[in-house]
Amino acid sequence: MRIAYFLTHPIQYQSPLIRHLRAGGMDVEVIYATDSTARAYRDAGFGTNVSWDIPLLEGYPHRVLFPGASIPSGLGNYRRYLAALSAALDELKPAAVWVHGWGNAYPLAALRAARMKGLPVLMRGETSLDCLHGGRLRRGVHAVVLLRLFRSVSQFLAIGTANRKFYRHHGVPEERIHLMPYAVDNGFFQQRCAGARPQREKLRAELGIEPGRPVVLFCAKLIEVKDPGTLIRAIGRLGELKPVLLLAGDGALRPELEKLAAEVASGLVKFLGFRNQTELPALYDLCDVFVLPSIFEPWGLVVNEVMNAGKPVIVSDKIGCRHDLVKTGGNGDVFPAGDVGALTDRLELWLRDPGRRAAGGAESLRMITRWGFEQNLAGMQQALKQTTMANGD
Repeated sequence: MRIAYFLTHPIQYQSPLIRHLRAGGMDVEVIYATDSTARAYRDAGFGTNVSWDIPLLEGYPHRVLFPGASIPSGLGNYRRYLAALSAALDELKPAAVWVHGWGNAYPLAALRAARMKGLPVLMRGETSLDCLHGGRLRRGVHAVVLLRLFRSVSQFLAIGTANRKFYRHHGVPEERIHLMPYAVDNGFFQQRCAGARPQREKLRAELGIEPGRPVVLFCAKLIEVKDPGTLIRAIGRLGELKPVLLLAGDGALRPELEKLAAEVASGLVKFLGFRNQTELPALYDLCDVFVLPSIFEPWGLVVNEVMNAGKPVIVSDKIGCRHDLVKTGGNGDVFPAGDVGALTDRLELWLRDPGRRAAGGAESLRMITRWGFEQNLAGMQQALKQTTMANGD
């Protein structure tokens, strides 16, 4: 059963998943709008040029409709996309179409093209009820639009608990929703973290971190929505423990954050800049606790990554993965977004107790091992089976 998978651009999280699905017997071919992220490009969030050090276009069939073009955003170019997607479907002749999200003209054109060809659609997106903003009128209009949009979708691939609740809230029957958990390449990260372990003390020395000092890691873009400032302030209140906060990432806020660190957490914060995919496992292995304090995050795949190193995780209550991957007091904690005092308390609890950290890290590893590509394959197989039954094939 050939599946045409529509993605705007190559993504470091998606490519390993596609290869795994094909290895599991899925006949998936990807149709990209652009391939711009498969080479060096300017990432606005990181504020720097990015060139991913893992292959994004190898190991699976794909085609690119507009090579080198900008990543689609907004509703412009809808007609252009529709014509190109319709022609691609005529050539590929898939049995089903898989679309990721509906936030810009490209996936919307893919949905329309699938309807025109009478093809069943599988939908996977990140949206949760936390993503909805505005007053009653705006929410009402949004609900009407989604009701119409979802009528053209055969099966829904939920990335987790909050995403499933979103579909149910908008009238999607339970039997049309299949768990296809938001996951990373667990095998890659577990292997790389284990490989970095013998060099842990060497890396600690290279970073100028004295033996015995607890290490807290933040890994994300230095932008407002990630709220690294709250974490820096919390670290500053823990001076007695002499923690070291590693900020892996870059972005527009860096100068402001460097000033803040000097004022409230002098000597406790190290800015590492952008770190590529193959560099991250060593940092995950080095840290004692990982923190993602975002004020809004539909999921937070970096949490998946660091759990593969067997580390406890602390996240804000605005991060989607908290429902499925963070067990309070088990493998980590959840704090109210923006609450410096609450984050300080959670950090102190974990940093003072090595036994708690070890147990929490072991629980993280156990949990993430059951939340990976194998579960993705099972969810896709279930959705396709349901699609076949609904079509009477």
